[in-house]
Amino acid sequence: MGLRLDQRLFSKVTVVFAALVLSLFNRVLVSTTGSTFNDAVHITAIVGESVVFNCQVEFPAEHPVPYVLQWEKKGLDIPIFIWYDNYPTHSGSGYEGRVARVSQDSPYGLASLNLTNIQESDQGWYACKVVFLNRSPTNKNGTWFHLDVHAPPKFVTTPGEVQYINVGDSIILNCQAVGTPTPEIVWFKDATDVQPTTTVGIFNDGTELRISNIRTEDIGDYTCIARNGEGQISHTARVLIAGGAVIMSPPTNQTKLEGEKVEFLCGAKAMPGNVTVRWSRDGAFVKSISSLETRVTIKKDGSMVINPVSADDSGQYLCEVSNGIGDPQSASAYLNVEYPAKVTFTPTVQYLPFRLAGVVQCYIKANPPLQYVTWTKDKRLLEPYQQKDIVIMNNGSLLFTRVNQNHQGRYTCTPYNAQGTQGSSGQMEVLVRKPPTFTVEPENMYQRKISESVEMHCDAQEAEGTQKPKIQWQRRDGAPLP
Repeated sequence: MGLRLDQRLFSKVTVVFAALVLSLFNRVLVSTTGSTFNDAVHITAIVGESVVFNCQVEFPAEHPVPYVLQWEKKGLDIPIFIWYDNYPTHSGSGYEGRVARVSQDSPYGLASLNLTNIQESDQGWYACKVVFLNRSPTNKNGTWFHLDVHAPPKFVTTPGEVQYINVGDSIILNCQAVGTPTPEIVWFKDATDVQPTTTVGIFNDGTELRISNIRTEDIGDYTCIARNGEGQISHTARVLIAGGAVIMSPPTNQTKLEGEKVEFLCGAKAMPGNVTVRWSRDGAFVKSISSLETRVTIKKDGSMVINPVSADDSGQYLCEVSNGIGDPQSASAYLNVEYPAKVTFTPTVQYLPFRLAGVVQCYIKANPPLQYVTWTKDKRLLEPYQQKDIVIMNNGSLLFTRVNQNHQGRYTCTPYNAQGTQGSSGQMEVLVRKPPTFTVEPENMYQRKISESVEMHCDAQEAEGTQKPKIQWQRRDGAPLP
């Protein structure tokens, strides 16, 4: 038989390759190591994993010769894998892309097979068979393998998440799962394992929980747990007396950037099911809040959409559901709207008191919190850290510890947070003025009898170019005036 073909015939050979090899096996005796399953290699794997069936090739007289490799699975008429050098490999149905011969430099035998993405259906018997072309058969090539596939539990039947029932009625909660080994089913009520009573029983290998003549104390959350050596899963069903609406999908806290869209869920069920949903913020119906009314939508399923969100939308939102029976049920969530730091107000003129401490304010709003503020004076970057008499306060404002005439000028501030900045303030004219002076001061001490009156006089004169000063009185100890 010719072992090398012209490339022009290669594609034609591909079509008949599988049939050719099967024909070879019908004519050539092939034996397997251990003609019974007793000597087979047993392998255990978990669904989704990969395994290697290690199969050696022992050449006649230890001289390498051409051979065909075939892997079979018991119960299938067609091999799952056929390999011959320089020919396309054959993969059986369901094994495409999952079976491959190991590389020649691997520590496994030359006839070893790599099976990936293991499925539960892969469990069973596999045989490694080797044919030496134009040679007498050997009784050493070939091995039986048994693959045990373990799988964590998976539910095939579960009860509804909410079960509405009337007092005195009966109910069956059915919970079935598959997996390898076969999962065990156990039941809990409100985190306590269910104990059989005259009205509560567990049947059919634990898959059914039956409650008869339901009482109010039977109401609660029933959880079935399916478990085996590979893991466990759970499912909870809430048994309720038919009546008021129940929130099934409560809203959750969310953080959005200004300009994005936010949606809060508020799915509810009730018996009867005529559920109405009301959304509010700080006690006010969202549709009645002027800043929200054009941007908020309440959907049929009860969810609320705000599109787009603005900085002022941050707050606690309350979802309230009712079907007219009993008290409404509510759930709330917080909306955190982040935006770049921004200047909210720019005063045209700010005054600093000569030779005293003074502050030039930068009115800022930021979420997340302010990180830092840059300042300019007369269009040049101001470096407060290099000047001993200027400090940037935590709120971004400039503190002048002792004002002098050099501090007069035109200032701008630019705030930054983790989201960046929305820009600089307008120019602020900072003027240095002398502070007002007292023209009349109260005496250091006044001495009066109880029930007598006392007058304390105080007056002040404004500095040039400033307004008439305002005079305020207060007790030195902070107590309110009589």
